[in-house]
Amino acid sequence: MAKRVSVDKWLFTVILLLVFLGLIMVFSASAVMARERFGSSYSFLLRQLGWAGAGIAAMLVVMNIDYKQYRRSSIVFTFLGLTCLLLVGVFLFHDSHNTHRWIKLGPLSFQPSELAKPAIILYLAYFLESRWQQIADWKHVLLPAAAPSLLLAVLIVKEPDLGTAVACMAITASVLYIAGMKMRYLGYGLLASLLPLYLLIVRVPWRWHRIIAFLDPWKDPQGHGFHIIQSMIAVSTGGLMGAGLMEGKQKLFYLPEPHTDFIYANIAEELGLWGAVLVVILFSIFLYRGIRIALRNQDPFARFFATGITAMVVVQALINMSVVLGMMPTKGIPLPFISYGGSSLFITLASVGVLLNITQQTD
Repeated sequence: MAKRVSVDKWLFTVILLLVFLGLIMVFSASAVMARERFGSSYSFLLRQLGWAGAGIAAMLVVMNIDYKQYRRSSIVFTFLGLTCLLLVGVFLFHDSHNTHRWIKLGPLSFQPSELAKPAIILYLAYFLESRWQQIADWKHVLLPAAAPSLLLAVLIVKEPDLGTAVACMAITASVLYIAGMKMRYLGYGLLASLLPLYLLIVRVPWRWHRIIAFLDPWKDPQGHGFHIIQSMIAVSTGGLMGAGLMEGKQKLFYLPEPHTDFIYANIAEELGLWGAVLVVILFSIFLYRGIRIALRNQDPFARFFATGITAMVVVQALINMSVVLGMMPTKGIPLPFISYGGSSLFITLASVGVLLNITQQTD
């Protein structure tokens, strides 16, 4: 029978350290840009600080709500339906950089695709709780389990945001694997995705140019290869000890998005190899503690919920750092807890609040 214990202190500490590091690096990466655009070096920092405060408050509230409250069908399907409506609703707003990813209400903006990840996790935990022992039944269990993920991924791809859609499917695969799905089904899924990926990448010129730039960024150093080249310059010039906090050069209008998608490059440049490795260590501890929580819990709902939240954070971190290091084509995936972005930070912190609540209930 489950008993109440104290919250996982390692996990709680790692989360706060990542948020604190993120605030420092957002200020370092954005101060010059903010002063140029808005007349104040603190513009991006103050916004991120506000979202961090709201996110931590949400995390503290959620971590004191029994996770079992979320297994009700009314909550699961309301959350899933609301997410679908919001993903459709983005197309009613004006596009930004030829994409429909944001719902803007006055000074506030919100990215509904961030909600898709916890919505998928909640549905999978709910659906698989009583069916995981029949996970080999692809017709009555696997397909219905994956169907909402596929629907949300299609809506996200339409924005277009292929990177987040891929992250959603990776989260789904992680939960299904922990539920006992055989690897051959993952192989079937990958085979089935080859044609859609071909159409979405090879047949879409700007995505195909990203692949070419990934393979040889110097072929177009002032165009499609610019992001990768500037990122690698930032990482390589950091050396072992780094240039020092606030002393990076690539953020001075060379490296695009130094406070969002490429903030890890700024960390490597200013804090050096030690700083970059520290971030990897913190996410590795998060992964270890998250999987440990999932595998030690005998409640299937808690196990799948914990797995999904852990995968949500770690998959995004892995994609972001791989892009910065030139190991993957450029994707607009933020570094969890660290990158500038209100909706991402708030939803991630609220989600890990559920994980922290699960840590308080062991068998």
